[in-house]
Formats: sequence, C-alpha cells, structure tokens
Amino acid sequence: MPASLAISGNHAPDHTADSRRMMPSPSPQTKAPVSKQSWDYVMRSGLAGGIAGCAAKTVVGPLDRVKILFQASSPQYAKYTGSWFGFFRAMRDIHTNEGTRGLFRGHSATLLRIFPYAGIKFLAYEQIRAVIIPTRDKETPIRRLLSGSLAGTISVCFTYPLEVIRVRLAFETKTQHKTSLREICKTIYHERPPPVGSATQHVDTSSVTRAATSSISATSAALNRAAPASGMVNFFRGFTPTLWGMLPYAGCSFLTHDTAGDLMRHPRIAKYTTLPESESSTKRDPNKPVPLKYWAELATGGFAGFVSQTVSYPLEVIRRRMQVGGVVGDGHRLGMMEVAARIYRDTGFKGFFVGLGVGYIKVIPMVATSFFAYERAKLALGI
Repeated sequence: MPASLAISGNHAPDHTADSRRMMPSPSPQTKAPVSKQSWDYVMRSGLAGGIAGCAAKTVVGPLDRVKILFQASSPQYAKYTGSWFGFFRAMRDIHTNEGTRGLFRGHSATLLRIFPYAGIKFLAYEQIRAVIIPTRDKETPIRRLLSGSLAGTISVCFTYPLEVIRVRLAFETKTQHKTSLREICKTIYHERPPPVGSATQHVDTSSVTRAATSSISATSAALNRAAPASGMVNFFRGFTPTLWGMLPYAGCSFLTHDTAGDLMRHPRIAKYTTLPESESSTKRDPNKPVPLKYWAELATGGFAGFVSQTVSYPLEVIRRRMQVGGVVGDGHRLGMMEVAARIYRDTGFKGFFVGLGVGYIKVIPMVATSFFAYERAKLALGI
C-alpha cells in the first residue's frame, strides 16, 4: 500500500481547515450600509453639509463681498465693473478703507445662513435622491437634475431671510452708519415703500372731475392697505427670482458633479482618480461609489460650479437688485420683471452678466471646496 494511503484517522491532514485559514476573512473595516431614512443618517448628512458650506464660504469670503457690490451696483465700486481685474482693485480699496475685516463684512451672517442652508440642501438631496432614484438603473440625468433642483428649493425656503441680511451687510460700506447685524435687521424690518398714490399728489386736479379724483384716492388707499408697508415681508425681497434661479443652479450643480464623478470613476482611469481601497474602506458605506482623490473631487466640483453659475447668473443679478431695494433707489418694492426691465434699459443685455468674471472666480473654488468637504465629511462620519 502506498504510504500516502496508509495515513488515516487523526493523522490525516485537514485540508478543509487549511483552506478556511487561507480564505480572506471579512474586513473588520467594512461598514454595513446605513439606512438613508434613519435619523442617524439624516443628522450626519446634515452635519456634513453644514461643515462643507462653511468651509466653502470662508475660502471665498472676500470675493463674495466684491461680487455683491458689483451686482447691486454700489456707487462706490461701480467704476470697477468694466474690467476683468476690477475685483482685484475693489478688494484693494476695501482693504485700504476698511482693513482686512472689511473683506469679510457680513461673513458672520454668511456662516449663520450657510450652515443650515448647506446642511438642508445636502440632506434634502440625499433624501430626495433615495426616493426618485431608488436603484442604479433609474439614475438618469433628468432624475439627477430634479433631485438637485428640489433640494436647492427646499433649502432656500428655510433660510432666505438670513440671505437678505447677509447681502445687506455685505453691501453696506464703512462710510454708511448702519453696519451692525442688529441695526441692519432693524433697518430692513422698518423700511417702508412710498405710498401708492404719492406719485399723483402734485397733479393739477382742476381739470379732473371730482368723481375721478375720489375714485383714484379710494383705489390708492385700498392698495396701501393691502400691501404690507413693512415688517417680515422685507426679509423676502427677491424670493421669487431666487426660487427660479435655484432650480437651474442647484439642479445643474448636482447633475454636473455626479456625471463628472461617473466619468472620473471610469475603469480606464479609475486607478488614477480614485482612492486606494485601503484608504477608502474605513467607515465607508459599501454601496456608495469609491471616493475620488482630492484633485479629482475638486475638479468635478469646480466644473459643476462653472456650469451652474453660467446657467443661473442672470436670475442671480435680478435677485441681488431686489434684495438691496431698500438701499438703492426710492425703496419701492420692484417685481422681478420690473427689475429685469430696468437692468436691460440701463445697461442692455450685458447688464445681466455684470460681475460674471468674479462669479466664476468665486463660484468655481467655492463649489469645488463644498463638494470636496462634503464627500470627505461623509467619509469621516461613515455615511
């Protein structure tokens, strides 16, 4: 009998045990997927979004103020709007007149607004996306666009008054008196539009019949009673164009970022653009795409910022003009179409793109930082 067959009983080698020892054991670092509908996921995604928004706004704080001054046609800085390098000169003047703190005027209000705004936006996007795109085969550009647009709209509805305060703080200059947060809020609250009938007070009524005069007076009085004279309504100036602008801005931003991310993860270039498994597996949801390297993530976010800014910029200019309506002009609450007509009458079609160069310089790094910080915060928080 061959020696190999003479081995029996307890002396036989346990090939099954050896094979079990050689099989790779499940990695202790792999994290079970977290339900997006759980409060744990909601709180973590909101926190990650808030952190991302604050980081992005801090990076571009000085550029943000210059852009607001350009868009709102501040008389002190209007001379710089015709040059691509005008924002550098404007920043120099702000620094000379107001110091470094002047470059961040309104930044405290920015952070107060951006944390809940960005937190709600990213949180809402994750929740809406889970409903609209439940499976990979349903992930289409239209669904991505819709998810982003709805998320942006929801975040604006919750945080818009803080945006108005931020813009007014940034618009005020050192030569003006009301520059503190409390004074700005009081000013906005108590601003009153001129009476509807004030334009007719100097009309020579000798040629107007008594009945017509009585009718005009009654109509003006009714309009003045119907239109809120002041109060919380002032904190919603420009709300309509903001909603219209947010639809293409947020929608294109998320759509472009996710689409560019898919291209970055293409098998042919994935080894150059994605993090190694050893770095990305810790605390990562295995159902999520592999995280991108820092430069790839910044590139996708920057491209998303470029596209979204280009699409939505005219509506953003209209919104800024409406938000500072109590400072510029006679205080009359102009509607969206009235503001658009005034911009076109004063500066032509190019007026809708005033400050777009600064917009690119500001939005591209801001959106890139925002998406990068959000993805890294999600990775750190295990979602």
